[in-house]
Amino acid sequence: MTLRRIVQLFAGLALYGFSISVLIKAGLGISPWDIFHQGLGRLTGISIGAVIVGVSFLVLLLWIPLKIRPGWGTLANAVLIGTFVDLSMPLLPEAEGILWQIVFLAGGLFLLAVASACYLGAAFGPGARDGLMTGLARRTGWSIRLCRTLIEVTVAGAGWLLGGTLGIGTIAEAFLIGPLVQWLMPFFALPHRATKPLSAEALYDQNAGGS
Repeated sequence: MTLRRIVQLFAGLALYGFSISVLIKAGLGISPWDIFHQGLGRLTGISIGAVIVGVSFLVLLLWIPLKIRPGWGTLANAVLIGTFVDLSMPLLPEAEGILWQIVFLAGGLFLLAVASACYLGAAFGPGARDGLMTGLARRTGWSIRLCRTLIEVTVAGAGWLLGGTLGIGTIAEAFLIGPLVQWLMPFFALPHRATKPLSAEALYDQNAGGS
């Protein structure tokens, strides 16, 4: 079962990186963190995948005062998602015309939800950004919703000012990914430290997200 969890972890991370590329190519808006990554990449001339990796490790430094210890799944997340973004970006065409943009957006959101459920179901720990969110909530006593909102509004605003793409896709991802992941989780939840799988809700709360 450990081998299956590892395979599922890496498959989820690869698909997560690919789905980010699809959403970028749609050109209708991406997640708050990816707006920041895209904007920072445009400012520095560094590929968005390399920016994702670099920001992941900078965010992990913020785990230190929050007294959070990363697992090896967290480190794999930090390295591989950005790597697969850079590998897949040259393989995808730009979405030409509103119809193809919508197709790319819908497909990218669904693939992102599948990737998130796949990664979460392997239960190897949260990604750097979601660990920051949950760690901040524990240290401050604020709700996870409030911490997430504060962090994502901040990074989205900074990314937009740097030239990142803010749009309807950003809103769609905010409202649709959570429900889609919850729906998909039972298909990907694997036994973890017990003889039976954790519930979808327990895994989702434990891991909080994919990146």
